Amino acid sequence: MTTGIHPDAVLPDGPTSPRMVQTLAYAAARRGTLRKMRDRYGSAFTFGSYILGPMVMLSDPGEVRELFQANSEQAETPDSNLGFVLGPGSLFSITGKEHRRQRKLLTPPFHGRRLRAHEALIEQETRREAASWPEGKPFPVLPSTMRLSMNVILRAVFGADGAELDELRTMLPPMLKVGAFVASLPIARVDLGGRGPGARFDRYRAQYDAIIDRLIDQAGADPKLTERDDVLAILIQSRYDDGSPMRRSEIADQLLTLLAAGQENTARTLAWAVERLRRHPELVRRLVTEDEEGGSELREATLIEVQRIRPVVEMTARQVRAESLRIGRWTLPRGTVATACISLLHENESLFPRPEVFDPDRFVGARPDPSWIPFGGGVRRCIGAAFATMQMNVVLRTMLRDFTLVPTLEPGEHHPDHGISVAPAKGGLAVLHRR
Repeated sequence: MTTGIHPDAVLPDGPTSPRMVQTLAYAAARRGTLRKMRDRYGSAFTFGSYILGPMVMLSDPGEVRELFQANSEQAETPDSNLGFVLGPGSLFSITGKEHRRQRKLLTPPFHGRRLRAHEALIEQETRREAASWPEGKPFPVLPSTMRLSMNVILRAVFGADGAELDELRTMLPPMLKVGAFVASLPIARVDLGGRGPGARFDRYRAQYDAIIDRLIDQAGADPKLTERDDVLAILIQSRYDDGSPMRRSEIADQLLTLLAAGQENTARTLAWAVERLRRHPELVRRLVTEDEEGGSELREATLIEVQRIRPVVEMTARQVRAESLRIGRWTLPRGTVATACISLLHENESLFPRPEVFDPDRFVGARPDPSWIPFGGGVRRCIGAAFATMQMNVVLRTMLRDFTLVPTLEPGEHHPDHGISVAPAKGGLAVLHRR
């Protein structure tokens, strides 16, 4: 065990090489580095981050559960630069009582009848995107699933249509790309006389805010506002406990947050689903038969297994805010970043027997173990998890109804272990024939 500066600190062992060396190894091969450290030090180890200092990496189910159960006064999301990109009102920016206050208003649109109301829209967008797919020729599905997920969110969440829909789907991809660069390199925010990435992002953000203002105005003037199921319409009508409405800036920030958090991860999971299914033709046959018979259990289990074996987000973190925080065997001093290693949890053989095998049947008729956490956990669990799950279900169902997926004997696509989220190296290469 390693003791930190705080007299009561008890941290797991970890490598003693310089923090820069550890950071470079982690950046070059994240999953490989985590596995090596787990194999050497066990289910918890201390990693020396050049930027964040000592990071405690956890993959013991009980300790991860304790981390997620910590309240906001004990541990919170680490400070990041996402607030600059997503706005000060974003769920990624706010903490404590303000986070709970806004999350309470954002939860209702993603449950029950309002959630199911979007199924027809998702099916429509899937068929619209699929109309351009080549037949009998290999192509990566990831660009398509990115566009598809973007369009679904803009219509179902933003309530966008017509000119506003066209503007948003044109300007948001480059805006988010520039924003990601600025978030990862804060010095790029420096204003160079109206030039540079920071200034370019500011212009995109002003354009985005103007479009959201128009959407809010249009919704406010809609005589059928109370009948609408899009998230923007619901947020306009929502009220805090004191009776006050959400501010326009809050709505704009939260809509952008839902897009940034949901689009890419949903699209990448769908690409992984195609990549896995092409290597399991018997499973595809069973999925088609199940759908023809009106079932969905195997399809739902397949998506759960895809997210277990290929989680697109491999870790989620909290930073200790209290003087110290006891997590299982460890006492973490203030400022320590504790990370739940999703990919290592999902490879735990005691939780998921034969974890290296893609086997959706492990989830047929059974709920996933609580350590299945592709959407994170605790009060910071992805608020759009149910929406993303429903979207992936409908997209996969529609694809299998309309297309025959040609199997392949090629090895599985590599999953690069660098970057924020993980996509198949070839974009989920597919060969399809229309039914």
